[in-house]
Amino acid sequence: MGCVADVNFTLVQLRYFVTAAELGSMTAASRELMVAQSAISAAIAQVERELGVQLLIRHHARGLSLTRSGERFLVEAREFLSHAASLAASARGLAGSLTGELAIGCVSTLAPFYLSRLLREFARRHPGVRVTVAEGEIATLESALLDGRCEVALVYAIDLALDLDIRPLAQAKPYVLLPEGHPLARTEAVSLADLASEPLILFDLPRSRDYFRALHTAEPRVRFRTSSYETARSLVAGGHGYSILNQRALTDRTYDGGTVVSVPISDDVPSLDVVLASVRGVRPTARASAFADTCEAFFAELPETRNDAENDV
Repeated sequence: MGCVADVNFTLVQLRYFVTAAELGSMTAASRELMVAQSAISAAIAQVERELGVQLLIRHHARGLSLTRSGERFLVEAREFLSHAASLAASARGLAGSLTGELAIGCVSTLAPFYLSRLLREFARRHPGVRVTVAEGEIATLESALLDGRCEVALVYAIDLALDLDIRPLAQAKPYVLLPEGHPLARTEAVSLADLASEPLILFDLPRSRDYFRALHTAEPRVRFRTSSYETARSLVAGGHGYSILNQRALTDRTYDGGTVVSVPISDDVPSLDVVLASVRGVRPTARASAFADTCEAFFAELPETRNDAENDV
């Protein structure tokens, strides 16, 4: 069996490295930490000597940049410091009332429907945790997870990176959105074949667009493309075509005063899984685990997900 080498650097030195790497400057790190710049530089040099690798490249008058080894080490160092903080809280008897920071992500097309209520419920359960939110497309949140800027992210399970673990929360079933006066607007369900000759308002986001197009047996007649959920609803209400979405607003009125009608799809079409994603192999902090539990309970109690009703990517 091999042995684990001794590592002679401290949590303080590790924190100095993380701060300098994130700010890209020894001077900025000195101001942030209120520590002499020479002390920060010496601490980082000690970490590099112990590891036997260069973590930062010092550019004269142009700050710092990470080496490839430094990029990988920064992700691990953030995680290590987070767990050290959790360990300290537990030792002080604070494990029962979680405290500290939690960085989460939420895909922009889920945020308007769930984020506010979810954060409110988490704050009710764990008032001592301060949550920050990164909002964006799926690929943006994947990067935020993999480089350590987020611990967990609420996303759709569409071609997610292989090094992410997922916790299923709900299924979002697609439905057809029609203008109020459309002949099929009052039917119980509609087949996509019945709309084959009509123009489609394509909800056009990376990964999402492929999902929506694949629901059709033949290539749809795309009239307009939009990355805005509300723009898609407005275009449909204005009679420019139909759309297919996965989340339903609580009102059929659009921002510009139009009216849309949501109709179930009679075809056997796949739903989208709403999941909480995290980095595979990374042990979650107690805060991240508590947030995951809150998400699971939250979605289990939602009428629209519990009843498998029509739920936008």
